[in-house]
Amino acid sequence: MPELRYNERSIFRLLWAGIMSKSSPKAATKAKSPRNNSAHQDFVAEEAVIAKPGTRMAAILYDGMLILALLFLVGTVLTVIGTLLTMETGTQSQQARSLPTWYQNFIMTPSFILTLVGFYGLFWRRGGQTLGMQTWRLKTVNNDGHLLTWGQSFKRILAASLMPLIFGLIGSVIGGSRAIFLTSALLGFVFNYAFCVFNRRGLAIQDMLSNTITLKMPKTENEGLWRVIRNRKQDK
Repeated sequence: MPELRYNERSIFRLLWAGIMSKSSPKAATKAKSPRNNSAHQDFVAEEAVIAKPGTRMAAILYDGMLILALLFLVGTVLTVIGTLLTMETGTQSQQARSLPTWYQNFIMTPSFILTLVGFYGLFWRRGGQTLGMQTWRLKTVNNDGHLLTWGQSFKRILAASLMPLIFGLIGSVIGGSRAIFLTSALLGFVFNYAFCVFNRRGLAIQDMLSNTITLKMPKTENEGLWRVIRNRKQDK
């Protein structure tokens, strides 16, 4: 298993400096005023840290609902196309047939995989965050602290799929049913993040195999100032 070649605190500070440098001049001017100075100092004091497994799984469940809806849409479109191209249509239930095996294996399955890779790849390349990750302020970067490339995104997805696949195959050998395969694959998915508890850096298996890391980002300056304003209103 490859060693991660980076200084974690250096990456956190580098990311934090990049976020601060992208702040608007207007926000920077406001931060200089004495009234906002204390809030700004508290904001700067926070640093990005390695995301905890519970937070990461919550973000994945959030994204999972979006991915399922997207896969359902892709599957519906491909089913309609496959029916029109490979099968004769009918009006009675006796005429119902499933799509050819070659169409399911060589057209639909690769399309589902490309949809999954495209979903995460687009978000990771643009800002390092999916919609679920934005909710919990998570960000995925490579070992240099930069956004992932397409190759790194694909490598990370493969690494995340490794343990579910291994657990699923073991379950199939033991039980042989589809239910046992899916249950075993789910256990492999959970194992990816349970590994964080035993790893001294708090890294998941896909982090270590792909030389990437998921960070818990500090609250933005606007969020910090809004909290100050809200507290002042409560004091009044």
